[in-house]
Amino acid sequence: MRGYLELAASTTMYGLGIVAQTIAARRAEQRPGSGLGLLARLATDRIYLLGFAGQVGGFALAFLARESLPLYLVQAGSSSAVGLATVFGVLMLRWRVRAIEIAMLLVMAFGLALLAAASTPSVANDIPTGTGLAMLGLPLLAGAVAVHLGLVTTAVPLAIFAGLAFSVVAITSRTIADEPLVTLVLHPLAWLMLVAALVGQACFAMALQRGSTTSTAASMDGTTVLIASAVGVLALGDQIAPGRSWWVALGLTLVVLGVLVLGAASRSAPAVVTTGAREAG
Repeated sequence: MRGYLELAASTTMYGLGIVAQTIAARRAEQRPGSGLGLLARLATDRIYLLGFAGQVGGFALAFLARESLPLYLVQAGSSSAVGLATVFGVLMLRWRVRAIEIAMLLVMAFGLALLAAASTPSVANDIPTGTGLAMLGLPLLAGAVAVHLGLVTTAVPLAIFAGLAFSVVAITSRTIADEPLVTLVLHPLAWLMLVAALVGQACFAMALQRGSTTSTAASMDGTTVLIASAVGVLALGDQIAPGRSWWVALGLTLVVLGVLVLGAASRSAPAVVTTGAREAG
């Protein structure tokens, strides 16, 4: 029961963090920022720091939940934060959400619900340190270099790469979550997890400046769910309830559909933010 409570609290904190970070990222400058430079500017914004605190708190609770819950369940719960963020934005900031965004959020929500319903608690397999650094660290490094060189500049690709980075966070934290906390300081995969979180945070901030909150967060979360779920089942020993493998296949298909359609909607109708509120479409 504790793991489920940690997951619910984590989702709520992520949702509030998305809203606060969006407001701060959009008002940082009229021209788009980039990478760590953007994060440095945002570090002086109290609203962004509040949102960042929500993300950190959500990450900490999700980390604890991954000790006993499989990745596809934890990531499904964390990804529903985009829905909570939309609700918070509509109620508190008068956001306007287009019909296509609402429809795709419902599609993704159904897909994520199927993934959650097919889940079975399990203990993760350990990833050897050298294998983890090579298989997870090298793609992360290649993507970070591409972003730094300006090869990735638009909202959806940035959000997808942020999702890749956060999937590295999820995978590494799943495999080390059962380690004693005092030993994590010297664990190489724990340091890889922190680097991946920083890269993901930077790309997420850049993507929020260039696209709508809904499509940016959904694209990021959809990517994280797909990669983390696949690695969890294939490499970490995450289990699927008997007879529900097709639920996982259908759920992942719906998540991919949501990512693609939301990405197209974001490119065709970018959001405009004024006086701290987001107006989509």
